[in-house]
Amino acid sequence: MSSSDVALVVDFLNTLDVADGTDVLTRGAGWRGWSRERGLVPGPVSAARAARAALRAAVGDALRAAPLTVPVVVEVDVRVGPVLVARDAVGAVMAAAARLVVLGHWSRVKICPADDCRWVFYDESRNRSRTWCSMRVCGNREKARSWRQRQP
Repeated sequence: MSSSDVALVVDFLNTLDVADGTDVLTRGAGWRGWSRERGLVPGPVSAARAARAALRAAVGDALRAAPLTVPVVVEVDVRVGPVLVARDAVGAVMAAAARLVVLGHWSRVKICPADDCRWVFYDESRNRSRTWCSMRVCGNREKARSWRQRQP
């Protein structure tokens, strides 16, 4: 598994920050900046929004997302063999997500269940049981809320 694939997918999914109320994909300039910071060709922001909605829905966000098709090319590099090659940033993210699926790591990409958070994270726990983006913040708040509800 490539940590760069994980980072790219998680960073892309977190272009929507529910806690801060920010969305990098609100404007084309934000998307172009995000893409260029990662050395990628931006492509249309509408494609990025559709891809993010589909991928966030695939990791458990309560979004309604339409089925999505993104063109990705397979090239044969004589030094390493077949590789997925993307034309733009959305293609690069989708190629990275596909590699995570093929390698059995997609199920480790999770979304925090706290309604005021919804942060995407990669579960590195041995038994894949991590629930919260942070036990110190979201997990602790939920534990405190549960405890208060159980008190007479």
